[in-house]
Amino acid sequence: MARVSTDQILHGPLIRTMVRLGWPAMVTSLLQAFYNLADAFWIGHLPPETSGPSVAAIQISWPVVWLLISFVAGLNGSAASALISQYTGAQRHEEANHALTQILAFLVTSGVLIAIAGYLLAPHLLDLLVDAEAVTNEASLYIRTIFLGMPLLGVPFLFQFSLSAYGDTVTPMFVNSTGVVLNLILDPILIFGLGPIPGLGLFGAAIGTVISQALAALVALGVLYRGKRGLRIVPSHIRPQWTWFRKICQIGLPAAVGQSGTAFGFVVLMAIIGRVPNATVALAAYGIGDRMIGILFIAINGLAVGLTTILGQSLGAELPARAWSAVKQGTAFMFGLLALEALVIWLAREPLMTVFIPGRSDIIAAGVEFIGIFAPAMPFFGLFAAVGAVFRGSGHNVPTMIMEIARLWALRVPLCALFALVWGMGSTGVWYGMTASNVGAAALAVALFATGKWQRKVI
Repeated sequence: MARVSTDQILHGPLIRTMVRLGWPAMVTSLLQAFYNLADAFWIGHLPPETSGPSVAAIQISWPVVWLLISFVAGLNGSAASALISQYTGAQRHEEANHALTQILAFLVTSGVLIAIAGYLLAPHLLDLLVDAEAVTNEASLYIRTIFLGMPLLGVPFLFQFSLSAYGDTVTPMFVNSTGVVLNLILDPILIFGLGPIPGLGLFGAAIGTVISQALAALVALGVLYRGKRGLRIVPSHIRPQWTWFRKICQIGLPAAVGQSGTAFGFVVLMAIIGRVPNATVALAAYGIGDRMIGILFIAINGLAVGLTTILGQSLGAELPARAWSAVKQGTAFMFGLLALEALVIWLAREPLMTVFIPGRSDIIAAGVEFIGIFAPAMPFFGLFAAVGAVFRGSGHNVPTMIMEIARLWALRVPLCALFALVWGMGSTGVWYGMTASNVGAAALAVALFATGKWQRKVI
């Protein structure tokens, strides 16, 4: 069966169950990371006069896109994780279906509004981020194309959050991976051209993203409508109900603010990097290095899915001892695993950078410096992610909001600006600011976890 049984979630070996729940999310994330790397790889192999600005344009664009996606996905996904996992643990399946249907209605409505706002505002925001016309021209076309597909982009996220909370992480893996694989196929064709299809450069990468994500969304909606995977959309419940919308907002709004606040923090971080000497080199180096580091976070994000599900269902089933054991073992495992992964990328940083943008020794050197400084702080993100997963499973997202906002706005942005712009350290100062923010955010996460608020359920 695709689904991990409730009995296994509530009584099985903890780490093994976390891995069983988390590995499909890891596969999906791995494919997504390979797509992101492929994006950077293919665009990095455009002619030298185009490759630097185009890679920089992707890096400056995605924080803007992610700012709005994060708000929608954080609001709806966190509500789905808490409500569906706890209703499932309590054996209240009809209420889980009702919650899913109302969250979907809320998601589509908000997605349309986000698409309109993003399309209209994105070019103006890009002008504020980087003073390089070649970069902003490329980024503007890319980002507006992505926003045209926004109403459907949130559906695969909701699909994954909902079925994962129910205990089925395999079905979202297959559905979402279909979109990613299609994207991998379309990318080189649309970027460089094939036969009668002209090469569209960065614009082609954006079109491929919209097409592939729309396909994944339509398949996901079909699966939920048929209801053969346990959860189902109930057409009679699709009409918006204020009591449900209020509950969704109570649970999800803090997470949405935290995640979109984080995304906006990365927008500002891009603006800081965009103002250091030789900004195009720094942006391109960070873009490639960040994508490689993202691969190492895949296992952590997958394990966090498992931890959220176990925690939520344990609270719903009134098993506090199981919840506490999951927290202790899961957190230790995630920290140790990320420490090992960080060591590997630190040792291999130079050859990896060389593979992705050959012939640009300046970008390679900047990327090697970035990874060399940042890698030692990566394990602390494992601790941060584990505590965030615990609060998401419990449905108490104010602490996660505080964690997310503090990591970027109290730590990363001020420190990067101080080191890079005020003290004149350039891009090196940004790398040190990012490193310090990971350590400080982990300490804050531990302090919030110690309050014990995560032990109370929300249903």
